Amino acid sequence: MDKDLIKLLIIEYQQRTTAMSFQERPYHFSDKLNYVLVGLRRTGKSYLMYQQISRLLKEGHIKDEILYFNFEDDRIPSLSSEDLDRIKICFEEMFDYKPIFFLDEIQIVDRWEKFGRRLADQGYQVYITGSNAKMLSSEIATTLGGRYIISDVYPFSFQEFLTSFGIDIQDKNYMYRFQPQILKAYENYLRYGGLPEIVKLADKRAWLSSLYQKIFFGDLIARHQIRNDFALRILIRKLAESVKQPVSFNRLANVVSSSGKKISTDTVIDYLTYLKESWLIFSVENLYAKLADKEANKKYYFADTGILNLFLVDPLTSLLENQVAIQLRRIYGDGFYFWQHGTEIDFYVPDDQLAIQVSYSLQDAETRKREVNALLKMAGTMAVKKMIILTRDEEETIAEKEAIIQVIPVWKWLLTPSPAR
Repeated sequence: MDKDLIKLLIIEYQQRTTAMSFQERPYHFSDKLNYVLVGLRRTGKSYLMYQQISRLLKEGHIKDEILYFNFEDDRIPSLSSEDLDRIKICFEEMFDYKPIFFLDEIQIVDRWEKFGRRLADQGYQVYITGSNAKMLSSEIATTLGGRYIISDVYPFSFQEFLTSFGIDIQDKNYMYRFQPQILKAYENYLRYGGLPEIVKLADKRAWLSSLYQKIFFGDLIARHQIRNDFALRILIRKLAESVKQPVSFNRLANVVSSSGKKISTDTVIDYLTYLKESWLIFSVENLYAKLADKEANKKYYFADTGILNLFLVDPLTSLLENQVAIQLRRIYGDGFYFWQHGTEIDFYVPDDQLAIQVSYSLQDAETRKREVNALLKMAGTMAVKKMIILTRDEEETIAEKEAIIQVIPVWKWLLTPSPAR
């Protein structure tokens, strides 16, 4: 790669990335650690790089310390690993400062991992993003030899989503002052998800469909050389239809096979692994189950409700529970479960002794009785400090057998300072 082009791009990137204005996202990075930002496509990983550059400048760093490089720039010819060193050398010829590296979509360069490890070993501060399946998978921690912190990047929280609509959530009365706007925004958030680019788009469904096709063909079919793409499509659709229920490997294999494409349980396990590595789905285990059943009989949720909604005909109940699962994962990572032992509790957080049921409405007497009794039964056998039923728009306090159950609309729960607690 020509050194003059490299130097031109370094200057151009510096000017652009240090002059941006943007909505602050709640991600914070230590200047003593190196990071790889991972997550579903289009969650805003590059955006977080720009945000971190802005923070460093506010803390006293100067523009001439910033080495941002976008490896997807169409002005760049094919790159080799030698070009990575050439970029570093060019920067050192231009500036008398130790660079802080922001390497965007670096996975395009073969053997980039060695360069990343070497930078960390030499004491440089480094931030890396990538959007192909290899960068999205758990392989990356091993590839970089433990020298980087893996930071999960999620779609917008509902608070971030409202901010993007111009609703001032710093106003202590915003929930009351802007309630009609909040409810309208929540309808969008529930149906179309929280990927940052979706906010201002008119044809949201078309954009989500295009994104899903990129994930399906790029991160799944191409990377893993899957020949039976029909079976994978059926599996994804079945997972979408089953977000509220545990489903076993055998059950999934039987459903897909009944569609006309025979598939083994081992293949289902492989496909589920690929789906998780692409960040399209995540799983939740049954806390009560034995080890073998924990692995074989999980609940599966989609990383964004907008993508889930592509597969559903009557979606609202499924979208509601999936949205709660996303928020719990954002807060607790893998530290939450469902509980199934005679009855089922949608979510349980052991560290906070918190039990959560999700029900679209409690207006039906049988539904109300089922949800309340399930919580009471669990509280009789497990340590439970707080019980919540999350609904579409109903709110009340239920006092039953000396227990207190809070009924809260999901939109309001998402807006509390610590919504899971």
